[in-house]
Amino acid sequence: MSKSRKKLWAALAVLFAMNVLVICLAQSVEAVTYKKGSTGSTVTTIQEKLSRWGYYSGKVDGIYGSKTVEAVKYFQRKNNLAVDGKCGPKTLAALGISVSTTQQSQSGDVDLLARLISAEARGEPYAGQVAVGAVVLNRVESPAFPSSISGVIYQSGAFSCLQDGQFWKPVASSAYKAARDALNGSDPSGGALYYFNPATATSKWIWSRPLITTIGNHRFCA
Repeated sequence: MSKSRKKLWAALAVLFAMNVLVICLAQSVEAVTYKKGSTGSTVTTIQEKLSRWGYYSGKVDGIYGSKTVEAVKYFQRKNNLAVDGKCGPKTLAALGISVSTTQQSQSGDVDLLARLISAEARGEPYAGQVAVGAVVLNRVESPAFPSSISGVIYQSGAFSCLQDGQFWKPVASSAYKAARDALNGSDPSGGALYYFNPATATSKWIWSRPLITTIGNHRFCA
């Protein structure tokens, strides 16, 4: 092969690699979207900014609820953005929130939730794994529990996996998908705040909780 052909093939290879990189970066940016049901520190920042500028009058709690949706729509209308109530890259930029920061926050929530799901529901049906993640998010939304994913998970005595070391074991791959599904609003638990395994439960109190559904080895309760 001549030198000119080698240079041509090398140039084409570089061009192809750059195109793939651009597509991957674009997809990762598009994935950073906060909407109803989202939780975490970035949602808190969104609420704080909207509140400071007079768009939001609700509680700053890190939970993307109906009031946050309406506030975002109000902000979008005033700033000539697509009005959908979601905080995607353009709305985040208008709020002065960098995409890289939101990616780190979102990734942290997924990793933490996946670790808990893996520790608490390893070997359970996939729906049961999602349901465990949903219980954490249902607690975040409940005034009876901490208002963040980390706060709920690390609440003293909340999950036995933090005491017996299961929480720090390698995370099952299915747990990441389950965490993302739960964060996107899937809730096979039916709104449960508690779950337990009847075969291993030692608390009499947990049996008093109203049963919502049973998935695999877990009973999910109100």
